[in-house]
Amino acid sequence: MIANILAFLESQTLQHPIRTLLFLLLATPLTYIIANEFVRKSRRIPAFSGPSGYPLVGNIPQIRVNAAETYRQWAKKYGDVYQIQLGNEPVIVVNSAAAAKVIFGQNSQALSSRPVFWTFHKVLSNTAGTTIGTSPFNDSLKRRRKGAASALNKPSINTYIPHLDVETRDFVKEGLEYGQGGRVGVDPMPMIQRLSLSLALTLNWGTRMGSRDDPMFHEITEVEEAISKFRSTTGNLQDYIPLLRLNPFSAGSKLAREMRERRDVYLNRLNRDLDDRMEKGIHKPCIQANVILDKDAALNKEELTSISLTMLSGGLDTITTLVQWSIALLAQRPDIQAEAIKAIREFYAEDEPLCDAQDDQKCAYVAALVRECLRYYCVLRLALPRATVKDITYEGKVIPAGSTIYLNVWACNMDPKIWHDPSAFRPTRWLEQPDAPLFTYGLGYRMCAGSLLANRELYLVFMRLLNSFEILPDSEVDVDPVRGSADPTSLVTMSRAYKVKLVPRDEAALRAAVGEGKGE
Repeated sequence: MIANILAFLESQTLQHPIRTLLFLLLATPLTYIIANEFVRKSRRIPAFSGPSGYPLVGNIPQIRVNAAETYRQWAKKYGDVYQIQLGNEPVIVVNSAAAAKVIFGQNSQALSSRPVFWTFHKVLSNTAGTTIGTSPFNDSLKRRRKGAASALNKPSINTYIPHLDVETRDFVKEGLEYGQGGRVGVDPMPMIQRLSLSLALTLNWGTRMGSRDDPMFHEITEVEEAISKFRSTTGNLQDYIPLLRLNPFSAGSKLAREMRERRDVYLNRLNRDLDDRMEKGIHKPCIQANVILDKDAALNKEELTSISLTMLSGGLDTITTLVQWSIALLAQRPDIQAEAIKAIREFYAEDEPLCDAQDDQKCAYVAALVRECLRYYCVLRLALPRATVKDITYEGKVIPAGSTIYLNVWACNMDPKIWHDPSAFRPTRWLEQPDAPLFTYGLGYRMCAGSLLANRELYLVFMRLLNSFEILPDSEVDVDPVRGSADPTSLVTMSRAYKVKLVPRDEAALRAAVGEGKGE
């Protein structure tokens, strides 16, 4: 019978070659799609419901825009924990505080790894390596986390306060200068980027970024912003459809390679400059030098770079974007500014615009304001995905080893079972419920190692900014965290560009304060 079929096909090919070719052109992709659908269905995790998807791409077209909010809405239909499929890959999505506490809090070691994505891990990161946050679990990761933990614990952070003092003072000074004493509107984003970048460079390599006119400032911010987009869980189709990786003209892969090469240039320059200063004995204490000199750390060059990349990308991705959103909102909320000033005045007089850099969050209202900004404007709304290293059981249902799990930070921070008014921006909620959970830094073993430093930096930025200026709007911008997103497909949620007027509360006192002890 098989021989007869083959003979028939051979005769048809010889007699009707064009028709046979057309048939193959149509039948081959159709057969592939049908076969792939069987594979896709077989990959689904039993017992977990979820939205149906499309052939080949799964749910990707449905969550390309504002994915975290889409997941939150789907939770109303499919429950707090359900599955989606990105291409053929099943993904468990966790959308409530209670479920997150069980899955991530009680299974910390089982969720210690990260999935590997083709574009980010194989194309972009194959020379300088990955950040700590994006690395799969292995012995190298354990060494890097240990090194980062020692550099980011509370005693170490106390040694960084002079750097925070210098950078936040210059941040306020730039606001005064570029805003001409409140007479013209300014886009605060470059000021915030310089603050974050200079602090990261100082902490890691012992060198400042004193001016945003430095060509290296523009190069680093441009490249790191582009790299951030490659970490998107939905922006790179070739991550989920292997067939697309065979395309030699892939624009995504080409851009990833370009950004990799450009990043290697400034990383090598920063490393060489530090090595040169260390050889001459003129280097300043910094994380990379401390780790190099620590013989017990035993980190290789790639691991050292990974720690530095972690600090660099963390500051530019998250802190920068959070402050951008927050200033936009404050400009539209004079009531919050007034409440903050009232609280600050309990500790600092009007002629003391630059609050004490050693102030460890003693102003409760401003500390609460920081936490509310972190909750409401969680810029990494989907925490970096986890990969299970062993089976997990949730409500009697098994999530097998090797599965990918998303923590929907946005949904957890907006959980109505925690807050009766989650959609309202209200800092006092943290004074009423100081022990309420905050998911912005993640949960469990792979949560952000730099949270203590970030909180200290944000508090000092907010204290000095609010005590120095009245913030007034100078252009319209939507500060709603969903509607106002500049790029709803990006992993990091940024505000649209805007301008504000920074009107000094006491210009003479402010000019005197920022003119003293300028950082070197």
